[in-house]
Amino acid sequence: MTTTTAGAELAVDVRGLRKRYGDVTAVDGLDLTIGTGEVFGLLGPNGAGKSTTVEILQGNRDRDEGTVRVLGSDPSSAGRRWRARVGIVWQDESAPTELTVRETVRHYARYYPRPRDPDRVIGLVGLEKKANARIKALSGGQRRRLDVALGVIGDPELLLLDEPTTGFDPAARRQFWDLIRMLADEGTTILLTTHYLEEAEALAQRLAIVSAGRVVAEGAPAELRRRHGTEATVEWTEPDGVRRGERTATPTRTIAGLMHRFDGEIPGLTVGRPTLEDVYLRLTGQETQR
Repeated sequence: MTTTTAGAELAVDVRGLRKRYGDVTAVDGLDLTIGTGEVFGLLGPNGAGKSTTVEILQGNRDRDEGTVRVLGSDPSSAGRRWRARVGIVWQDESAPTELTVRETVRHYARYYPRPRDPDRVIGLVGLEKKANARIKALSGGQRRRLDVALGVIGDPELLLLDEPTTGFDPAARRQFWDLIRMLADEGTTILLTTHYLEEAEALAQRLAIVSAGRVVAEGAPAELRRRHGTEATVEWTEPDGVRRGERTATPTRTIAGLMHRFDGEIPGLTVGRPTLEDVYLRLTGQETQR
């Protein structure tokens, strides 16, 4: 197992990762470290290299350059025992549609040396009422819940989640969050890619924002907001009822000026700090596209 200079074990250690598809560079010198037991979020727009990186970490795609260690092994040459330690939920899964949910989960459980109890996993993903339903009769969101069940049935040490809550309604997404927190409390290392920034902020201890195949920022969500979200938005209501606003790096100074103008209370005053979405859009060059 790779260790950091501070001695903490790393579940994932990636250095200088590159992957090209013809003339297109999908991953361009990416560095990534994930500590054992950490929930780590990988954010980036479509085409940024997230899914390719996850495929390489799982051993399903060869890399062109760089070193990759996952649970102490190189995924490109690791064997069946290593694969049983890694769970994955892809964006697009396929399971035999004629089988029931229970039959499918029990079938996948046989692939692992120490699987979780299938019925308990079905309950964890909220499919207990659909346990005897055939997969072809499930809704899209219910099929996605089944994908998550198949990803965790082997009780993996590392769980790779590639856009896992696509198609979930808000209640199902919150239930999934509870499942991820439970797995994290049990010591599972989790790598999550998602377009839902609220989800990333709710679950991940650290985040990496990827653009054009490179990590452009990394840190805890609050740290990223503090480091890269320099401007606040101050809004107030003018005497004529018109709503005004100003983006500023010195909101206290702006408010002090408004206090002199209004001689005390400022009508409708609000101060908005930069959100993770603001930081994400700025770092990925999409701020002007809002």
